[in-house]
Amino acid sequence: MLRQLKPALLMLIAFTVLTGLIYPLLVTGIAQIIFPYRANGSLIQRDGKAVGSELIGQPFSSPKYFWSRPSATSPYPYNAASSSGSNQGPTNPALTDAVAARIKALRDADPENKAAVPVDLVTASASGLDPHISLAAAEYQLKRVAKARNIDPTTVRALVSQYTEGRQLGFLGEAGVNVLKLNLALDAQR
Repeated sequence: MLRQLKPALLMLIAFTVLTGLIYPLLVTGIAQIIFPYRANGSLIQRDGKAVGSELIGQPFSSPKYFWSRPSATSPYPYNAASSSGSNQGPTNPALTDAVAARIKALRDADPENKAAVPVDLVTASASGLDPHISLAAAEYQLKRVAKARNIDPTTVRALVSQYTEGRQLGFLGEAGVNVLKLNLALDAQR
């Protein structure tokens, strides 16, 4: 028994050191050298202060901002430590009520807009942290934002175009607009 226990313990210690210390330190070191911006969370800085990450959505509710996709994380929205979807199916009354409340909030913020509300403005992504909205969601909100900021809609549309990110690798997913970057650009327009 001792003959088998000693090699087993040695292997446990060796693999713990290898996979628990050496490998993570090596990967972290390589990431810091090759991709330092991404390795440090893709933080967006303004005046030397981190205002958010381009990888994690943030809540916006003022009419002068583009609103993000809803978040289903808990205990509060856009909680990066609790990435998850709501796991509510299409027949779940809680999801139906949440979508109805989100549609009402969008309609209340822009009563003149009679267009169909894009689905990504009323449903959370699988991670609950998506920082992007679709081009349709940006277009839906464009007039409200331009009016609230007293800016020509053409100027806002140009910013939306500037902050639109194409498909990943040119063919995966759909083009989207990073809401935090767009809202920061709008704030810089003053």
